[in-house]
Amino acid sequence: MAKQKGSSKETVVGRITIWLLKLLIAFFVLSLAGVLFYRFVPVYYTPLMFIRMYEQHSRGEKTRLDHQWVPIDKISPNVPLAAMAGEDAKFLDHNGFDEKAIVKAIEHNKKGKSVHGASTITQQVAKNVYLFPSRVFLRKGLEVYFTMLIELCWSKERIMEVYLNSIEMGDGIYGIEAAAKHYYGCSASELNKKQAATIVSCFPSPIKRTPDHMTKEALRHRRQILKGMTYLKSVKFD
Repeated sequence: MAKQKGSSKETVVGRITIWLLKLLIAFFVLSLAGVLFYRFVPVYYTPLMFIRMYEQHSRGEKTRLDHQWVPIDKISPNVPLAAMAGEDAKFLDHNGFDEKAIVKAIEHNKKGKSVHGASTITQQVAKNVYLFPSRVFLRKGLEVYFTMLIELCWSKERIMEVYLNSIEMGDGIYGIEAAAKHYYGCSASELNKKQAATIVSCFPSPIKRTPDHMTKEALRHRRQILKGMTYLKSVKFD
């Protein structure tokens, strides 16, 4: 009887192990397919867009989704330059993670005054396109996973293109084309240096900060971005 019970337990454990392995393999195949799919296909919708529309509906507001995809060659060179200066100066050099920025953020956050993030542009793409806004450990782990897949499968130019087309830029406003039209009445290709820097300065908190409602912190951030743009001069993708 004892042998039969032990054998039964081993069978259950074996079945669970096989089931988990199949689940992991399925997740890897599906996630890889999703990353390869968006390597070529425009990202028209993201999880955050649907979350924001649900929040709007819950508040009794009219749901709003303003988003127009544009290829990167239809975006002013000032915009990716401002994005790098404001969000990720080492974007063209790192493999998806900025180790020095992570260490710096950890040291800052230990002081407890405010929370600083260290997400690269690639990490933000992973979060915006494939995940959801949360500080849950599992989500952060998935962000690391998708960041590595994106860096492996996409070019830097493609990462920047998806980033500028998917990021939240106001209440119901997503992507640089919609932002340019809403705030400046022009297309993304026409944005000048100051306009690009102004939009990017609002990225950390696009609901509280907008180009038509600049806080002192946003103005300070814009000055830093403009200085960074002068230092970077231009963005040349491989």
